[in-house]
Amino acid sequence: MTQTITYCEALRTAVDQEMRRDESIIVMGEDIGVYGGAFGVTRGLLEKYGSSRVIDTPISESSFVGAAVGAAMTGCRPVVEIMFMDFVTLVMDQMVNQAAKLHYILGQQAICPMVLRTAAGGGRSYGPTHSQSLEAWFMHVPGIKVAAPATPSDAAGLLKTAIRDDNPVLFLEHKQLYSQRQSVAKNVRPIPFGKAKRVVAGSDLTIVAYSWMAVEAIRAAAELAEAGIHAEVLDLRTLCPLDIESISESVKRTGRVLIVEEGTRTGGVSGEIGFQLFEAVFDYLDAPIKRVAAEDVPIPAAAELERAVLPNSGDIVAAARELVAL
Repeated sequence: MTQTITYCEALRTAVDQEMRRDESIIVMGEDIGVYGGAFGVTRGLLEKYGSSRVIDTPISESSFVGAAVGAAMTGCRPVVEIMFMDFVTLVMDQMVNQAAKLHYILGQQAICPMVLRTAAGGGRSYGPTHSQSLEAWFMHVPGIKVAAPATPSDAAGLLKTAIRDDNPVLFLEHKQLYSQRQSVAKNVRPIPFGKAKRVVAGSDLTIVAYSWMAVEAIRAAAELAEAGIHAEVLDLRTLCPLDIESISESVKRTGRVLIVEEGTRTGGVSGEIGFQLFEAVFDYLDAPIKRVAAEDVPIPAAAELERAVLPNSGDIVAAARELVAL
């Protein structure tokens, strides 16, 4: 059986079903209990599971993420909400120097099964300190997995996988995705990490994207198809592990690749994927690898300026046209 629900509701359903299945799962964060989370993901969970499992924390990210690391080491499976991804700057020591390394340091003595959920990305005029996409930082840290689903069904399935994983997972939820609706199975099965999904088939070029940019890429592919350009769109779903095999196979077929991310261009996700492709499929490329990303500036609060800085389907179409013309 299926139900048509939003991305936000799909996340809530996944957490609810996992908490019902496993009593070791706890939820932590600012305003996640009585208020139900900044974007409503945890609404209703306090009433179901009580304050011992749905824990409203003080406004101190470093403190409650540190507490979550300790809880994970001692038998709990914390699902922690950080209101905005920008605030992960406050928990870098806990995530990078502790959670990511505990299993490597202590071996079988300790695991750190925790999920750090956070609202990422722009598009809402929240300004430079509430609109960033910082996932590239965490791709650089061995020991942390990174998920970035683009659809309600993938959000539910990947979140279940993240909660059951014995490693720390950074789980990205783009703000503009929360209201997206889709028909979703009432009991979604966990989706394996490291498996990209082909969402549009094509033969002229490959567009690689994730999270909200996957939505923009699908829109761009539809516009390109009207002009006779058939783009294949791959939704990565997870960045760590990265499904470079599926990307490579697609590029071998199309001969051209465009990589899209919302993070800033320099030192970003697209640069890493691009170089891995350079190493893996250089002989199959009919044109240079191309990327679309945000400008290398802080994200403005003014709506028109924000639109100028962040990539969209129009930018993807323009880049794809340039690529197929080479």
